[in-house]
Parts: sequence; structure tokens; C-alpha cells
Amino acid sequence: MMRTGRFRYVIFGLLIFLAIINYIDRGALSFAAGPITDEFDFDKVAWGNVLGFFGYGYMFGALVGGWAADRLGSRKVWITAGIAWSLLEMLAAFAGEIGISLLGMSALAGFGVVRILFGFAEGPAYSTINRVMADWAAPRERGFAVSFGLLSTPLGALLSAPVSVGLLLWTDSWRTTFIILGVLGLISIVIFGAVFRNTPEEHPRVTAEELAFIRGEGDEVSPEVAASPGRRVPVRAFFTSRTLLLNSLGYFAFMFVNFTILTWVPKYLQEQFGFSLASLWYVGIIPWTGACVTILLGGRISDLIRRKTGNLRYARNGLAVVSMALTAVCFAVIPLASGPVAVIALMTVGNALNSLPNSVFWSVIIDTAPSRAGTFGGFTHFIANIAAVIAPDLAGLLAQKLGYGSIFYGAVGATVVGMVAMCFIRPGQLSNKPLPQHKNSDRETVAV
Repeated sequence: MMRTGRFRYVIFGLLIFLAIINYIDRGALSFAAGPITDEFDFDKVAWGNVLGFFGYGYMFGALVGGWAADRLGSRKVWITAGIAWSLLEMLAAFAGEIGISLLGMSALAGFGVVRILFGFAEGPAYSTINRVMADWAAPRERGFAVSFGLLSTPLGALLSAPVSVGLLLWTDSWRTTFIILGVLGLISIVIFGAVFRNTPEEHPRVTAEELAFIRGEGDEVSPEVAASPGRRVPVRAFFTSRTLLLNSLGYFAFMFVNFTILTWVPKYLQEQFGFSLASLWYVGIIPWTGACVTILLGGRISDLIRRKTGNLRYARNGLAVVSMALTAVCFAVIPLASGPVAVIALMTVGNALNSLPNSVFWSVIIDTAPSRAGTFGGFTHFIANIAAVIAPDLAGLLAQKLGYGSIFYGAVGATVVGMVAMCFIRPGQLSNKPLPQHKNSDRETVAV
């Protein structure tokens, strides 16, 4: 294989940096649960609503962001969204007062408005990452490249604990914490705008050899059905594609587990096992440590299976189904565990297994419709992020009615549904019927 430049990994690293900021900003609220619920007298159901408000805006932001990334370019979307979410993170410091003063004396309504707008601003992040990966990642490394971009999910969640708790302890103020995070977000956007370009063709640091590699020249690996990068498909094709719709349901299951852990575990550990806020800076890290490894490992495994077998179904479906089955087992056992060590260990293993196929959901979109990677990524993210509303709301209701252990059974149910859905996808095949094939110039079989 010819030697190529590696500047694309600078771009991938830049995405991780910005997405980590995005993730820390959204996760900080969970660690401020104690002072906020005490100040505004929120019970578990009300706090579940506060956590769930984010999801309403987030799923629509993902929908709009993916479309905008395809039409306007990733750079404009990232900069606009980043400025907006950073300002709204600062405004969240005064959400309760806004509700009391302007929205019928309701602090809950104030948090609702601010968090919905904040979620909308953060929503474009991952569908826009998929647009960037479609533009910057070579086909033969697509699984790993997508997983590299998605590393920000567990890494951002992991860093949310020490950063949020550290700021809360240092400032002794949840409001000051949110303001500082917003300022850091604005600084990160300035750095991003100075370095990033929409495509490798636009960047002077990309060599001709690296560009040829990114565009898949000489890739003779996969005889499996794969969509042609230059083929334009109608937007409506997403809603008639069994593969893309079931893939969205699989991703919903991943997000359900993710948001259950992200939003409720800090409060669960405090109330169930008596952990203090000071101890959460390191205890809150543990459930995300394994996921930081498996999210990259999953992309590597998927690429390896693709190279060895030439079969996208083995590379995508097989990895997802096995991982999700094991995830369900881990979370089903958590309520039966007797102490915090066992609970945290099971949660860590389960979350690691849940993250193993994360790159699969996004790779399937690029495999199937690369020219619509942003738009279809937005549709997928919209469907998946219904979990961002349902998971925290359902967890709050279950915790209040049945106890904290029941929230993990909700995660099991969602995972099983997603696992069944992933059994029936056909990556690279947009139509639900077997398609005639021809060979394209880079020797990959394409669906027509």
C-alpha cells in the first residue's frame, strides 16, 4: 500500500476535541443535581423532566444539522452550533430565575425552555461528524475513522465527571460552573474555525497521495454491495429503506443505554450508596473507561471483518447483534448485585459492550448512502435521540415508583429491541429488494 500523509487524523482529532466539549457541557447538569433539586425543590419525576428536556431539542437539532451540513458545509454548521450551545450553557445558570420571572413563576418551565434550546444547538454534532467522515475518511478505514470520531461519546462522558465536579467544588457554585464551561466552549470554536476545512481538497496540508487514498483509489477489498459515493439519492429514500430505518432503531437502543447512564447514574450512586459529590469525580469516570477502548476496538474489528470476508453484513450486523446481546445480560444482572463494587463493575462492562458497535450505526449510513451522509445521519440521530427524552423521563418514573434498580431493566428492554432490529439490516443496500450490480472504477460493487 502506498505511503500517504496523515493530516486527516488531525481533522479527526479536532472533531474529538470539539465533541468532548459538547459532551461535557451536556453532562454537567447531572452532577449539579444536588444543589439544583434542593434550591428549586424538584422531586425525582421533575428532575427526570429537567434531564429529558434536552432531548426534545437535541433530536430536532440533529435533523436540521445533518441537512445543513450537506447543503452548507460542515464548517459553518459546527461554528454556528458551537457558539449557540456555549451561550446557552451560560444562560442555563439563570434558567430557574427565567422561569420564575417570565414563565408563570415556574423554575421547571425555565429549565425546559433553556435546555430544549441548548439541546437543539448541540444536536447537529454527530450527524455533522458523519458528514465529515464521509468527506475525509477512506473506505478501507471507514469503520475505525467513524469510531475515532465517536470516541468523544465515552471520553466526553468520562471527562464530565472530573471537570464538572472539579468546577463545582472549586467555585462552590453550579451557576459559575456553567458560565465557565460556556466560555471554554467559545474558545474551542475559535480554535476549530482556524484549522478545519470542509473537504480534503480544500486544505493545503493534504497531499495528493493522501487525497487519492481518501478517495479510495486502488481499494480492491470489498466485493460486498456498497453504494457509489457519487450517486445522488432522494431524501425520501431513507423512509423506504428497511436497512436505514432498522439501523436507526438499533442506534436508539445504544442511545437509551447511554442517556440512562449519563443522566441518572450520578444521582443513583449518591442516593443508593451514599457517595459524596467529592467522590463522584473519580467514581463517575469508571463506567466510561471500558467504553473509551471498545468504541475504537469496534471500528477496528468491523474493518477487519470487512477486509477478511468482503461481507458488510458480517462486519456490521454480526458485531452489533453479539455486542448488544451481551450488553443486555450485563444490565439485567445489575439490580441483582449486592454492593457498589459489583454494580459499578457490571455497569462498566455493560457500557463497554454497548459502545463496541457504536461506529456500526454511522458506518451503515455511509455504506448505504454516502452522498446523503449528513442528511440521513440527521434522520438517524433524530430517531435515536428520542431516547434522550424517554430514557431520563422513564428512569425518573421507574425510580420513584419501583426503586432505582428498575431503571436498568428499561435499558435491557431497549437493547433487546435494537438487537432484533440489527439482525435484519443489509448495509450498502438502499432498496429493500435484491439489486442488480455493476463494477465501478475503484472495483467495488455498487447498488444501482
